[in-house]
Amino acid sequence: MTEPTLILAFESSCDETSVAVIKDGVEVLSNIVATQIASHQRFGGVVPEVASRHHIEQITKCTDEALAEAGVSYDQLSAVAVTYGPGLVGSLLVGVTAAKTVAWAHHLPLVPVNHMTGHLYAARFVGEFKYPQLALLVSGGHTELVYMVEEHQYQIIGETRDDAAGEAYDKIGRVMGVNYPAGKTVDEWAAKGNDTFHFPRAMEKEANFDFSFSGLKSAFINTVHNAHQRGETLNKYELAASFQQSVVDVLAEKTVKALHRYPAEQFILAGGVAANHGLRQRLQHDLSKEFPDMTILQAPLKYCGDNAAMIGAAGTVNYLYGDRAGWDLNAVPGLSFPRMNPVTE
Repeated sequence: MTEPTLILAFESSCDETSVAVIKDGVEVLSNIVATQIASHQRFGGVVPEVASRHHIEQITKCTDEALAEAGVSYDQLSAVAVTYGPGLVGSLLVGVTAAKTVAWAHHLPLVPVNHMTGHLYAARFVGEFKYPQLALLVSGGHTELVYMVEEHQYQIIGETRDDAAGEAYDKIGRVMGVNYPAGKTVDEWAAKGNDTFHFPRAMEKEANFDFSFSGLKSAFINTVHNAHQRGETLNKYELAASFQQSVVDVLAEKTVKALHRYPAEQFILAGGVAANHGLRQRLQHDLSKEFPDMTILQAPLKYCGDNAAMIGAAGTVNYLYGDRAGWDLNAVPGLSFPRMNPVTE
């Protein structure tokens, strides 16, 4: 009988300290997450130095809890996987250092994982992957379309040129008086309103698959500020619905356009903004209509945010493909997938 693959995974790319134990890439034996939201809310966003200090305080405790909850000892582990980028350099270094320490002390392979690969593999907890595959990864720091002809091969065909979708949600949320992170509240308000402001849909008609949300953010903020100057009170539900409709329209239409150019057996939606109900419903509707034979996997809500379970799932694949890091592994805050040129390829 084949021994199971047990991966101890570390995730500390931003403001969540997380350690998990994953069996065979699909079974979550434990997934401990120590959130820092309360510490960053008073600043309206993540403060890198504060985040890294919290990671230092939590990483050992999270590791102990993950192993205890999984009922696994170090000598049963197959490898240690860790996010080494992209993310905040100080936060990444805490996780990388912890993972290297555990791997060295217990003579275990060290497996490097791209944080965005982790988000993608969160959908693996829902069902089997099929290829070729297109993924829309939307989070606080990233909005990108990733095409995979086969497993373990990732190429960006479109990405944001400025603000990521999640970043835009937080910035307009601040203007509306919503605490960081604002995405969940804006999504809930949007469900109660209508698109009455008709904010711009940037790059919607361009031939490429890239995104831009800075113009939408500016249009929203200007609308609110102008109303305040005139002494007017705008309906928060209408504002939220109008903003979200613009984001969802662009993401959905670019995705459909990309799938016509790069046919896929399967579509994946993952990342923190993948928890947005308006986006999930729109993509499910549009893609089921346009591509009825294509399977759609949406990352489970509890694994949309940053967590080590998704890093363990991606780390299992990397481990089986022979990806290994040396003791000189460092944080790479600007790590990204290779870019595919849609004009020439």
